[in-house]
Order: sequence, then structure tokens, then C-alpha cells
Amino acid sequence: MSHVEAAASAPSRGTRVFAYWSVVVLGVLVDQAVKAAVRATLPIGQRAPLIPGVIELCHVENAGAAFSLGQGAGVFFVLFALAVLFGVLFVIGRYELPLPLVCTLSAVSAGGVGNMIDRIASGTVTDFFATTFVSFPVFNVADILVTCGVVASLALYFAWETRRARER
Repeated sequence: MSHVEAAASAPSRGTRVFAYWSVVVLGVLVDQAVKAAVRATLPIGQRAPLIPGVIELCHVENAGAAFSLGQGAGVFFVLFALAVLFGVLFVIGRYELPLPLVCTLSAVSAGGVGNMIDRIASGTVTDFFATTFVSFPVFNVADILVTCGVVASLALYFAWETRRARER
């Protein structure tokens, strides 16, 4: 496939932006719905089994970021999430990225916005997934979106770049 054919097969800017906002909105809605359910049904500090021997629910409120780092830096994290949201939107609008890469980048934005909403609303982030088979910090849906989105985005980007380099 030539460079011209590759450009012609890339999704349009409108399609990329629509996909971006669709994934962001869906990710934020799922994240916020699950957090609301946890806050409504599980008191802070309480635990409930989810998959015995693997993971349990444990409601904690985290004033920091990943691994409870950055305690008290909520304003920074809100500004950072906004920068990621609009920075990724700019990249998606500007570059003819493949749709799977657009979606994984969108997941990163969705996770950032999900946790940003918590920080703005209460000053903390609701975390609730606690692994029982290994010691690991408690996390939430937004954290999963960010982590999986970053890993998948890197893999897809390098695969896409490698393919483009071979086609040149």
C-alpha cells in the first residue's frame, strides 16, 4: 500500500473526533456509575469479595494520584487531565491516526477525566478494586482506562509507525 493509499484509507478527521468523544464519554459514564455504586453501597474502609482469592472491593478515598503519590496536588492533577484531554484531541484532529489508536488514546483521556471529576467534586478519587493475590494499591475503572490505554496506545503507535516506515 502506498503512502497515498494509506492516507486515503485513514478515517476522516470527523470520524476520528467522533470516535474520540464517544470513547471519552462512554468511559467517563462507566467510571462514574461504578464509583457512585461503590459510594452508595460500600462504606469507606469496608471490604467485599468480588473474585475470591483474586480481587475484592475496598472503598477508599485517595487524595493523591497513582499509588497515592502527590497527596494535596489535586489542582495540578485537574490541570494535567485537562491538558491530556485537549492535547490528545489536538493530535487526533491533526494527524491521520488509525481508529484503534484513536480509541486507545481516548481511553487515556476518559480515565483522566473520570478521576478529574472526582477531584473537582470531592477533592479525592474513589478507589475500590483491591487485589488479594498480590500487594498492589487500590484502583478504579479510570485507572484501568489510563493504564491499559497507555500500554495499548504505545503498542499500536509503534506498530503503525513501523508499517508506515516500511511503506515509504
